[in-house]
Amino acid sequence: MTDHPRTTDRSVRRCPLAPLYGAGFLTAFGAHGVAANLGVLSTDQGASLLTVGLLLAVYDAVEVVLKPVFGSLADRIGPRPVMLGGILGFAAASAAYVLIDDPALLGAVRFAQGAAAAAFSPAASAMVGRFSDRGTRGRSFGGYGAAKSIGYTLGPVAGGLLIMVGGERLLFAALAALGVLIAAWVRLGTPHLEPLPRRRATPADLVRSLAQPGFLRPTLALAGGTAALTVGVGFLPLAGAGAGLSPITTGALVSLLGGCAIVVQPWAGRARDRGRLRDTPGLTVGLVLAAGGVVLTALLAAAPTAPWLLLLPAAVAIGAGTALLTPIGFAHLADHTPPDRLGRTMGSAEVGREVGDAGGPLLVGAIAAASSLAIGLAALAGLLLVSGGAIAFSAPASPRPDGEAG
Repeated sequence: MTDHPRTTDRSVRRCPLAPLYGAGFLTAFGAHGVAANLGVLSTDQGASLLTVGLLLAVYDAVEVVLKPVFGSLADRIGPRPVMLGGILGFAAASAAYVLIDDPALLGAVRFAQGAAAAAFSPAASAMVGRFSDRGTRGRSFGGYGAAKSIGYTLGPVAGGLLIMVGGERLLFAALAALGVLIAAWVRLGTPHLEPLPRRRATPADLVRSLAQPGFLRPTLALAGGTAALTVGVGFLPLAGAGAGLSPITTGALVSLLGGCAIVVQPWAGRARDRGRLRDTPGLTVGLVLAAGGVVLTALLAAAPTAPWLLLLPAAVAIGAGTALLTPIGFAHLADHTPPDRLGRTMGSAEVGREVGDAGGPLLVGAIAAASSLAIGLAALAGLLLVSGGAIAFSAPASPRPDGEAG
């Protein structure tokens, strides 16, 4: 594939990426601020594990269905209106919980928030891709990922503090206000991007492009990394609680996980742009690191008397491994996609991430409810290692002259 240059619109060249990073922060802060505090919903350990898994998964399950739809819509009408509509929808869903104030409806609110995030997340990724070229995409997506990681870091602790001060209504009120602020920032801080001329594509063309190694390999890595991250956010606190740690301590461990990603993602993106970090080794090592963190968490869950300090390297490994592969995966996808199909490709790739986001907690939660948390975590670690091996030993993607993912 030849490199697809950015649009020559000078306003686009000058457009700051910061508002797009703000959108990434919103989805991470909102999702994980709620997710890390779901363990209070049930006192029965077996039911709690399955309930937490379901509530973690519902936000992402709806994204699996809607992200390709909204990604294609962003290609058709331009990504900016799709992103603005999604952010305002997220704010509206959060405000609805404040007005209704019924904990039984938490699942429905999470569903609505996930549908809104399905709109603005692929649109934001497509805009990042259009505002960068082949030599800067790693650092651009690294910055976008770092902004999301700041949300992952602040969300669990800030969510816990907000709930402690004013209950769940205060948390959702804060999310609604933040959504309105981010929408205003995007509206004022980014130019309108006209839809690019699109080459006619049939469903067979879509299937063929999504079956190429250039799409499958990074998407597999992104799915595995996201599964490890979501399981770490949701179940690392449960393993810590079993070892006698306080909620503040377990929340800090989850924030440590996100903090590692803040540092690693920009570094990984810059290293890729400078040619010091190739895609296949980066994707593989990221999955192996994440698997190692999950294994350490499983060891503590299997033996609560083991040193709780095991959770420190576990959080670091999960955060760093996921952060290593994320900007590499998205930059690889952008390099192998023509600009007029970025929305569709990013939306489809994020389906893989949401499969991991929803499937990881469900897998661990279901196995834990039937046996033990340690076995559920071990099963996930095994899948991550298998995925890393598949990427390492598969043939690297070669660019295609027609510009499709390959």
